[in-house]
Amino acid sequence: MLRSVGAGLGSVALYGMLADEKARAASLPAGAPDFAPKAKHSIVLFMPGGPSHIDLFDPKPALKQHAGERPDAVNVRTERTTGGLLPSPFSFARHGKSGLEISELLPNLAKVADDLCVVRSMHTFNPTHTPARSLFHSGNIAATRPSMGSWISYGLGSENKNLPGFVALSAGGGGGPGLRSGFLPSRHQGVGFDYSFEDPEKMIRDLRNRQMTPEAQRRQLDLIQTLNRGHNETVGGDGFLETRIAAMETAFRMQSEANEAFDLRGEPASIRELYGNSPFANGCILARRLIERGVRTVHVYSGAGQPWDDHTRINDNLRNRCPDMDKASAALITDLKQRGLLDETAVVWGGEFGRTPVSESGDGRDHNPFGFTMFMAGGGFKGGTCYGATDEFGFRAVENRVSIHDLHATLLHVLGIDHEKLTYRYAGRDFRLTDVHGEIIRGLLT
Repeated sequence: MLRSVGAGLGSVALYGMLADEKARAASLPAGAPDFAPKAKHSIVLFMPGGPSHIDLFDPKPALKQHAGERPDAVNVRTERTTGGLLPSPFSFARHGKSGLEISELLPNLAKVADDLCVVRSMHTFNPTHTPARSLFHSGNIAATRPSMGSWISYGLGSENKNLPGFVALSAGGGGGPGLRSGFLPSRHQGVGFDYSFEDPEKMIRDLRNRQMTPEAQRRQLDLIQTLNRGHNETVGGDGFLETRIAAMETAFRMQSEANEAFDLRGEPASIRELYGNSPFANGCILARRLIERGVRTVHVYSGAGQPWDDHTRINDNLRNRCPDMDKASAALITDLKQRGLLDETAVVWGGEFGRTPVSESGDGRDHNPFGFTMFMAGGGFKGGTCYGATDEFGFRAVENRVSIHDLHATLLHVLGIDHEKLTYRYAGRDFRLTDVHGEIIRGLLT
């Protein structure tokens, strides 16, 4: 299956040829999987700042035995000055038939333990938020590459032409590096919405045109589109203009479709009780509603800024922050399962890195890219699994190490995409989400 198309920038002499290539790229139909997929959709629950694996999913009894000490094994260079080993005050217990060890901070996720595929051996190579977050979202620390959501949209298209194929939900409606389409056709750009509201007209600016009827808008748009297409034919094809034409059609259709899809006010009381009533809970419910309506991939951000960046007072911060995340995340998995959607939806939970087992400022933890935890659930992933391990203190991934590129390759695989074939030609070379890296981690798959 050919997925690679031209989109490089060159001299003026090459403009016509490249414009033709852009036009073909912008008008590509929805893709098809390379092989039978395990999942049709994906949801990423992203914890900005780096959640502490040591306090949530990766118990380390040795920390208590050596509290305050600084053994050679933890003399690892960190972003900030750190002290001795800092034990977690939170207890862990085994849950489900699988016996997954989960912190007392996550009682709701503990109830769906047999649906979780916990990876304790994630690792990355950058300890700073912005490049590490870019690496998580796009496979590269550069702030110009397409995000995984855009790659998935490019590879598979969307099942609903009235809604964006890639949606990001957050407080304020941003998404940073997680939204960008980079050099991919801009119709694959993620669209951000603010989950702080339940009313779609507050969530989406200018959702309704209060000056014109839908019929009048349609006539106006038809005129504009006729002029745009005439201009496009005159210049020989402009991929960016083709994208704008398609975007205007989507925006028009969204006035009716989005008004229904994003309206949380009709959700039954039982669902609100299951998820909770926080903005993040709104985001998780919206993710389910959008997946139901054919949106290909949805990212939900936990909070604004970097709320999981606990350099001080980590114990108090986790006690205050985890209940909301835990309740809504577990509810999403439960709700998808009850509706028969979990088997066809790959859910990914995690942040850009983890936290150190040594203390910062006495009661905090610094950034830790060397070893951390993420979990997956649903389509194609093996529930009730604990994969890989960090060292005895939780600093480094040492067993069955999994890189961000491996995560991307494996996620694309469950969606039916060969990560080595999902390419796009730009600036004279073929690019892909996993670059020249990435292995499918078979131990995570059913």
